[in-house]
Amino acid sequence: MSPNPSAPVLTIDGPSGSGKGTVSRLVAEQLGWRLLDSGALYRAVGYAAGAAGLDLSDAEAVTRCALATKIRFHAAADGGDTRVLVNGHDATDELRTETGAAAASAIASIPSVRQALVELQLGFRKQPGLVADGRDMGTVIFPDASFKVFLTASAAERAKRRYKQLKEKGLTVTLGGLQREIEARDSRDASRTVAPLKPAADAVLVDTTGMPIAEVVAKVLAVVQR
Repeated sequence: MSPNPSAPVLTIDGPSGSGKGTVSRLVAEQLGWRLLDSGALYRAVGYAAGAAGLDLSDAEAVTRCALATKIRFHAAADGGDTRVLVNGHDATDELRTETGAAAASAIASIPSVRQALVELQLGFRKQPGLVADGRDMGTVIFPDASFKVFLTASAAERAKRRYKQLKEKGLTVTLGGLQREIEARDSRDASRTVAPLKPAADAVLVDTTGMPIAEVVAKVLAVVQR
């Protein structure tokens, strides 16, 4: 896709479980803008690499996989969540597992993989505007974005949210284990040498701990409206 540099962009960055996925979707719906779920791209490549039996620490092999993987987004026929097709396979459910999240975090630390996905992400910038959800949207991919937000929440709060989501899906998980995984991922994402997780200097910080989604959405929309 060819990007439109004149299209406005709202970046919503933050760690896993901060609520940025849900908030980004709701904000995009209210604004009538396009939505980029950058995390889904990394999960898709991680899924493709795993399906191919690749070692996720093999930077060269995973980069080749990133360049070759065909990723498409499709609106669900029933109006539900957007489906993600990876090399023609609907991998949406697999991408939402903790395994999918761990694979995405692992390959996201590989500079050449990140570079391979830059052009794909830039191509989402179209009129009437774009809401870009991720970890380096405001710092690396769209540093010229007109509006930037960084969502955060305590690790304990994020673990509780994830625990509830997974239990509703019938999965067996422990709250303590999820919090340890979240803290480990936070450390890995923040300490990587390329595009570390951090707020852009001009981003508005919103701590979502204990805050209803509707209130978070209102705060983010206020950034754009003012």
